[in-house]
Amino acid sequence: MSGAKEVGAKQDVHEADAVTLAFRTLDENSRVAIVTLNRPEARNAISPDLAEQLPARIREADDDPSVRAIVLTGADPAFCAGFDLRDVGSGKKKGTNPHPGFWGALPPTRVPIIGAINGAAVTGGFEIALACDFLIASDRARFADTHAKVGMIPGWGLTVVLPRLIGAGRARRMSVTAEFIDAQRALEWGLVTEVVEHSRLLDRALEIAATIAANNGRAVSAIRDLYDEVAPLGHGDEAFAVENRRAREWAARRAAERAAETERS
Repeated sequence: MSGAKEVGAKQDVHEADAVTLAFRTLDENSRVAIVTLNRPEARNAISPDLAEQLPARIREADDDPSVRAIVLTGADPAFCAGFDLRDVGSGKKKGTNPHPGFWGALPPTRVPIIGAINGAAVTGGFEIALACDFLIASDRARFADTHAKVGMIPGWGLTVVLPRLIGAGRARRMSVTAEFIDAQRALEWGLVTEVVEHSRLLDRALEIAATIAANNGRAVSAIRDLYDEVAPLGHGDEAFAVENRRAREWAARRAAERAAETERS
């Protein structure tokens, strides 16, 4: 266990906790998990410990049945500066890492992940952000893909996800130039859904999480799965057919559940 704490309680964060987990209680049945990249002295760069702990914390949060949404953010001043090049240079970061069993930077989850981008999200850190369901940004947020600058190529799905969000031309430009874009440009391009004052970022993310939690949890999960299922199908008839089939299956299950409840009562 990670020693996760309730938000507002005193937290004993050890140096080894490269990623922390805390909770905000909404009511007696639901909570929001807050996962924080916690290497502020290194701008939350991805060390071996952070790379190991991040999916573990996400899974721990998702495995809690009371959790209805996850907020992922970074300890100021950055969201994540990418892989720690000191580890890469020292050999701690190997190119032959075993496949984790999922694509992208984050494992599959039952609940939505809201990326609350508090500062720079660069290269591998950018890919962590792209693995969230959607992003909101502090007015201090900045985004860049600097793989080309440091002589690497993406491996966590950037070339798959980024063009879907901002278009192929803009995605290619970010990757081959390694230019930064600020929060306002990210909003204009559709990379983030909202920009807020830095001091309001976490509160706003928790407000959105509470809105999600007020909905039918099973429906939220099913809709997320449906988005993933139809994404590779484009806008043709097959995509519409899949959505229609899933909607009919869902309605049939709901009707059967209501009938069973009526019989029991």
